[in-house]
Amino acid sequence: MFEKLYLLVKNNATTAIFDNPAIPQQYHEAVINEASSTIIEVLKSQLETGKMKDLVKFFQYPGIYNNSLVKTMVTRFANKLNKFYGIETSTALTVATSIIPPVMLELVVQSKNKQDKEFSLSNFLSKLNGNKADLSGLMHRMALA
Repeated sequence: MFEKLYLLVKNNATTAIFDNPAIPQQYHEAVINEASSTIIEVLKSQLETGKMKDLVKFFQYPGIYNNSLVKTMVTRFANKLNKFYGIETSTALTVATSIIPPVMLELVVQSKNKQDKEFSLSNFLSKLNGNKADLSGLMHRMALA
């Protein structure tokens, strides 16, 4: 499943990464990995800090572009680009803003696709949880609340 998230990022990276002279070619794959891992880190942090209900609501009613969860991802990814790859702050923020929101929107859409069980919200949350527990029952109750 995390490989599929990586592919979502890669598919949205053409202009922001591959066609961007501020990101040297040797860093392209690493930057895509950073974007993917940032998304996972922030979502996992939501679970670990007891904000599962907020996470479920995000997937139900994403409001992608004004959501604090997405803003956190954008900021964290931009900071990584600046710190680890020496990309100027404003450029890093532009790159992060052009990748993270569209990827999250696609992730939400795919989580609602009944044919794609791999990206179902309960499966996705269980994977983020390290498969320590099946969260589908709890997630279903939260979705109804």
